[in-house]
Amino acid sequence: MEGKRGQLISLTDRQNHAQLVGTAVASGARQDKACEVIGFSTRTLQRWRIDGEIGADKRPTATRSEPGNKLSKAERRAVIDVCNSEEFASLPPSQIVPILADRGEYIASESSFYRLLNAENMLHHRGKAKPRNIHKKPTSYTAKKAKEVWSWDISYMPTTVIGKHYYLYMIEDIYSRKVVGWEVHYNETGEQAAALLERSVWAEKCLKKNLVLHSDNGAPMKSLTMRAKMYDLGVVTSRSRPRVSNDNPYSESLFRTVKYHPRWPSEGFKSLDEARKWVKEFVYWYNNEHRHSRIKFVTPSQRHDGLDVGILAKRKELYQTKRNEHPERWSKEERNWQPIGVVELNPEQHKEAA
Repeated sequence: MEGKRGQLISLTDRQNHAQLVGTAVASGARQDKACEVIGFSTRTLQRWRIDGEIGADKRPTATRSEPGNKLSKAERRAVIDVCNSEEFASLPPSQIVPILADRGEYIASESSFYRLLNAENMLHHRGKAKPRNIHKKPTSYTAKKAKEVWSWDISYMPTTVIGKHYYLYMIEDIYSRKVVGWEVHYNETGEQAAALLERSVWAEKCLKKNLVLHSDNGAPMKSLTMRAKMYDLGVVTSRSRPRVSNDNPYSESLFRTVKYHPRWPSEGFKSLDEARKWVKEFVYWYNNEHRHSRIKFVTPSQRHDGLDVGILAKRKELYQTKRNEHPERWSKEERNWQPIGVVELNPEQHKEAA
């Protein structure tokens, strides 16, 4: 503690440490070694001694002269007045200082401008310009089981014609990671999104169950048709902040898996039917064959149906049996096959779904 340069040590602590060193020296120890054990140097102990006694740190009560380069009150006022003038009210100091220099004027350095504006709480917004929008993080929802929180989005599917795309709609249950609904269309509309949602809700039998549907702020997501359909189905709306992909991580991750799949055609799809056929095969593989790393390498369908607990329990039993057979081969604990618990969407807000 005492070895940290510049740290203030109380008089009582100084006296206690000096007494400990004195006792050690009286018992035959070297002073430098005793100081080292406690955590400070012999030079520090020497500085503490004033006329043979341990003195208090004088820094808190020292009288310090003001720095010679400190701006006067008039100069500080001039900086604030210039920054608040109509000409400069919407400009940062990095713009103001060069403009003044071009006119042969110098009041203070750019860093002084920033420091004074920060002290007056004027650094972030001045003048008549509209303040930058501050978007609060979306509400957090917790999925304790399947069919509680879904995430959806729309992504491009390239075609063999440059500049032409199909649009892949996908809805994912964040608890199980199962794709519960998908479609491919020529365009993106709220009507098509609403129809997909309705089919998915009926297929999963979660009508009027306060299901949460999370999305970004795209036009189909905010369309009147989609909002009306969500109201009819009893689905709760949740949206990301504009241009913040981290607020919709599950859909982002799903589309990344889609487009990095080995069979994804880099040359593009020849037709809408071909695109739909490819997605149908992908979704079957993803839901029923793909061991998902985020759910302890069970398939999304297994977790969605509640089968993951039994599967992971069997894995755990197998590992324990094999360890008992050859304990010398296990330098660490067995692999953790404990099922993951609840899944949170934007957990910073710590709010649960109804």
